Amino acid sequence: MHHGPSTEWKADKASSLKELLGKWMFLLYTTVYAGFIFINVFAPNFMGIDVGSFNVAIVYGFGLIVFAIFLAFAYNHVGTHAEELLCGEEEGE
Repeated sequence: MHHGPSTEWKADKASSLKELLGKWMFLLYTTVYAGFIFINVFAPNFMGIDVGSFNVAIVYGFGLIVFAIFLAFAYNHVGTHAEELLCGEEEGE
């Protein structure tokens, strides 16, 4: 039994912009994460330094998580705005 698509998909004119943004954000996050790995491999004692009641490893680790969430929200905001500008509202909707 063939039901067909549940929705009509229009061409996404913002896909190239979103792809480029995603690649740059991936590169940025990879660089920051590589710094975390680099410090752990070559200067593990640095990760034990206290920062308040935590150490650098915990602060950097939670920072990575918060940074990833920030990048996700930024990507969603920019991608949605780009879709609205480039694709526009369809007539009759």
